Amino acid sequence: MIKADLHVHTCYSVDCLTPLEQIVERCLELGINCIAVADHNTIVGALRLREIAPFKIIVAEEVLTPVGEIMGLFLSEEIPRGLSPQETISQIHSQGGLVAIPHPFGRPLPRNSHTLTSDEVLSRVDIIETLNARTPSSKGIARAWRLAKEHGKAASAGSDAHTIGEIGRAYVEMPDFEGPDDFLSCLAQGSIFGQKSSSLVHLASIWARIRKRIPGDPSRNLH
Repeated sequence: MIKADLHVHTCYSVDCLTPLEQIVERCLELGINCIAVADHNTIVGALRLREIAPFKIIVAEEVLTPVGEIMGLFLSEEIPRGLSPQETISQIHSQGGLVAIPHPFGRPLPRNSHTLTSDEVLSRVDIIETLNARTPSSKGIARAWRLAKEHGKAASAGSDAHTIGEIGRAYVEMPDFEGPDDFLSCLAQGSIFGQKSSSLVHLASIWARIRKRIPGDPSRNLH
């Protein structure tokens, strides 16, 4: 069995300052031996972390669409932001990747955000993130569980960590896997564990965004 945190951010996300090396150290401390690195609109951090981590790294991306975010897993190429949900899903699947809906009821969402939980979109989705440690409401978590069950989708969990201390707050214990298809099968056999993070963690994300706007700050140069 492996212990997989399936939603982690790095300093390559616009709202995160966590260096790659610190992520590796923290995962080793906690016994997390698989993470999905899902930075916002980029896979650069995931690719670089895969080169240095002594455990499994799933190259993922949290892609912004006009109606909210879609996560692609097992990517080889970056998906551009701003595409429709349908086109984003098509681009993920064309790479042999898997499509997940992260925190479906866990954020203030744009107008028409219900599109991401519509039958049309969910018919093409592989995974629903049912436990996201940054989801503030227990009701939102319960709704995500019901959504996955009603639509027969695999359930995942992730810390959505934007800071070191958040890593491992939500995770899946599951059989080890090889590739996307095997991952889905093993995820279905997994058990989800975790708890909500403090709402104060969002202050760290706000600070990261501010830092990255300061001229001359080294965090601005990541690409």
